Amino acid sequence: MPELTPVQEYYKGKTIFITGASGFMGKVLVEKLLYSCSALKEVIIIVRPKRGKSPEVRLEEMFKLPIFQRIREEKPEVLKKVTSFNGDVTYENLGLSGENLKYVIDNTNIVFHMAATLKLEGNLKDAIDMNTTGTRRALDIAKQMKGLEAFVHISTAFCNCDQEVMYEKVYEYPHKPEDLMRMVEWMDIKTLDSITPELLKPHPNTYTYSKRLAEILVRDHYETMPVIIARPSIVTPAVQEPFPGWVDNLNGPTGVMIGAGKGVIRSMLCNGELKSEIIPIDIAINGLILLPYRVSIMESRPKNIPVYNLTVPESKKRTWKWVMDAGRDLGIKYPFEVGLWYPDGNITTNKIYHWFCVVMFMWLPAYVVDLLLAIFGQRRFMVRVQTRIAVGLDMLQFFTTRSWDFKSQNFEQMQDVLSAGDKVLFKIEMNDVDDYDYLRTSILGGRQYVMKEPLSSLPRARTQLKMLYVLDRVCKFTFLIGILYWMCSKIGIFGYLRATTMENVK
Repeated sequence: MPELTPVQEYYKGKTIFITGASGFMGKVLVEKLLYSCSALKEVIIIVRPKRGKSPEVRLEEMFKLPIFQRIREEKPEVLKKVTSFNGDVTYENLGLSGENLKYVIDNTNIVFHMAATLKLEGNLKDAIDMNTTGTRRALDIAKQMKGLEAFVHISTAFCNCDQEVMYEKVYEYPHKPEDLMRMVEWMDIKTLDSITPELLKPHPNTYTYSKRLAEILVRDHYETMPVIIARPSIVTPAVQEPFPGWVDNLNGPTGVMIGAGKGVIRSMLCNGELKSEIIPIDIAINGLILLPYRVSIMESRPKNIPVYNLTVPESKKRTWKWVMDAGRDLGIKYPFEVGLWYPDGNITTNKIYHWFCVVMFMWLPAYVVDLLLAIFGQRRFMVRVQTRIAVGLDMLQFFTTRSWDFKSQNFEQMQDVLSAGDKVLFKIEMNDVDDYDYLRTSILGGRQYVMKEPLSSLPRARTQLKMLYVLDRVCKFTFLIGILYWMCSKIGIFGYLRATTMENVK
């Protein structure tokens, strides 16, 4: 057996309890812990009942996903170290039954609280219940864990959006989480929705608002509990682990890349000169795993709760214009199958021009496609898809039209305390990553793992793209000719030419 690194030694014999393990970040965390910290004792996860499937069945299905391929091939025995219980953070005691609850309390050493609703457009009641009250429920259970060494709360780097500079600390806020948790319990949805816009200011959505309140809740437990706050920025596909480009959802930039590549997204409000705030999923997960170890080797307990902004170094933050331009170039080299239109959308800060493009090139085609589907007796879907895209873009555009200044000193300094082996095993340094190549693997990852389009279909997709290019140019040329003809008719050029011709004939 090879000698364990300090971080692997720290996790040896430990039991880890994870909420939100079935989410994008949760699955990568489970996989990485099992693969790189195989000497751990157990990983306990809670899963909600879904379509009548038991926790055991859902766990089996999760292990069949591509993300667990290297474990199935190299270390299949460690999969037995995962225990799943029926649970839900929207219920008291996280929905755990008596025996299961006792088992979690008696055995857990480290908690990763990741469960959250990521719906930026979600209503306030659901956001508070899941993100804030759900955190309180997890803390209530963690308080009872006699062997607890770390409670890692996963927040978001954008939860303090009213600050010009965001340091690694918890910021005060006029609203108390306890008050909001009580309010959403007794207030009806209609009344709550009516006061939500005023409550949220200056927050753009219920997600960042509820996450900010949850941070205050966690901070207030620091005196009596070993709590830690981690704030990832926008999480994107993997650089390296479990394999390059791994992603399984349409959230954030991945959805934009796929939507633009399919020709569905034609315009986006975005300041191209601003720097993108993204972090690959494996870099973020490695950071999370390192946090309990980092705090455990501190010489003395910090006066204030440890907070870590999980962001990439300033030197690796490319402008949105670079990301969009490179993404468009790569989208043509590695096209998606069956696109709606040729992918040549744009970014702009001009709201009038943006909405003209949205109406003309996104909404109008969606209604036309649905009309044709209805005529031929097919199920309509484009307007529904376009509505979802519009809502998602509206929320995302808040982050792409503002400048963000995150200070990540704690996270960056963590590299200094790692052994050479741990720096390789739990990579959080990005300077050796080629940005263009990473974007390429991200697009291919979205193509393969989200859209389920194999690389073998690329030749066919390139042929389809050429056809869409011709169609796009023909339509644009026809449209311009039509506009020119209409303008000439309006100002009487054709009449003048006819009159002049007749005179010359005479």
